[in-house]
Amino acid sequence: MKTRTIRQTLTFPAAPHTVYEMLMDEKKHALFTGGAAEISRAVGGTFSTNDGYSSGRNLELVQDRKIVQTWRASDWPEGHLSTITIMLAPAREGTKLTFGQPGVPEEQYEEIRQGWYTWYWEPLKAVLDKGT
Repeated sequence: MKTRTIRQTLTFPAAPHTVYEMLMDEKKHALFTGGAAEISRAVGGTFSTNDGYSSGRNLELVQDRKIVQTWRASDWPEGHLSTITIMLAPAREGTKLTFGQPGVPEEQYEEIRQGWYTWYWEPLKAVLDKGT
């Protein structure tokens, strides 16, 4: 299967700790995505987000700085995984988030690439803009 890599860089109006917690805390994650989330905060632990659409396992967690997880969408070919890496760094405007996801099936690349903006980054920014 042919795959592609998604790369995205964004800035959020909050401290790295706040952004990390929004991504890793089940209740806060559900608040900005609108979908149920079960997220382990342990390396080796699993997660399921967006009402089960995405799932995977935590490979590396560095509080307030880095999240590395295996990741798959429920409509991907059976057994196919990608890996997401989220890096957080302080920025003058809040937090610079650098995102990478190699291994996205080519036929779903555009849908997944846009989905990160539509279902994650834009709603997260909207919640953080309100000061949550």
